[in-house]
Amino acid sequence: MRHLFILDPIREIQPAKDSSAALMQAAQRASLSVWVCTPADLQARGDQPWVLARSVKVEPWISVDDSQALPLTDFVCIWMRKDPPVDDAYLYATHLLELAERCGVRVVNKPSSLRAWNEKLGALRFSHLMAPTIVASRVSELASFVREQGEVVLKPLAGRAGLGVLRLAKSAPGIDALLELITDHERLPVMVQAFLPKVMDGDKRILLVNGEPLGAVNRRPPAGDFRSNLAVGGQAEVTEISSLELKICDELSPVLKDEGLFFVGIDVIDGILSEINVTSPTGIREVERLMSIPLADQVIDRLLAELV
Repeated sequence: MRHLFILDPIREIQPAKDSSAALMQAAQRASLSVWVCTPADLQARGDQPWVLARSVKVEPWISVDDSQALPLTDFVCIWMRKDPPVDDAYLYATHLLELAERCGVRVVNKPSSLRAWNEKLGALRFSHLMAPTIVASRVSELASFVREQGEVVLKPLAGRAGLGVLRLAKSAPGIDALLELITDHERLPVMVQAFLPKVMDGDKRILLVNGEPLGAVNRRPPAGDFRSNLAVGGQAEVTEISSLELKICDELSPVLKDEGLFFVGIDVIDGILSEINVTSPTGIREVERLMSIPLADQVIDRLLAELV
């Protein structure tokens, strides 16, 4: 069986850290044929989806064959693992992937849901599980929320890996000017949430496969920062999934399954839902290393069981 992984350029991937690398290696261990491409390699010939793809060997890392033009129907499963931003190129790729989906190819995660689930805004479906939150463009509304909460976190809606996330207290000078900047003079909405002091003890990444939590890792902020993302220096720690966190997963599970979100990473701070990551969730390597769980193999096994 051929599985296609849509990625950033594969030569840029760090196999010791990257979750996509872990999934590809697990697929190869399961005797699957692993192929790769970038979104720019997708195409349509009439109503038929095609791709310029390369066959790869990923254990040991890495050998890559020459590209071949193939119909997407030659693949049993397509993994959309391109990192954000979810820009025009990304959105057009999901439309091309829907052509393959209509031909019976499994796409992980479902293309229409990748478009619908902004990784910040998607969590608002479960706002009762979140810290107090506002999403707005108007500076007056955002500034009022900052004064009400006392201390907040500002999140650009197109951000990833903690980039551009700011912590702001109501006593800070120049709040209106900062909000003007981050909203591009009230042109773009931004998410503002009450700051959770417990984030200094860590932000837990929980990985769900078809709605079931299979592993988690705690990410502790580096000294002098409040962001715990591994990409900005957060340190991964051993953890367990608490009973409260399991309840959160149970509430999310039927919605994620109904919307074809097979592989998802949620972020939880002190039992409070922060984000739902659906584009290219990370954390597999850290869970495998710290928790001694063969998570990538489990993900592939669960998917293959569904494809039978």
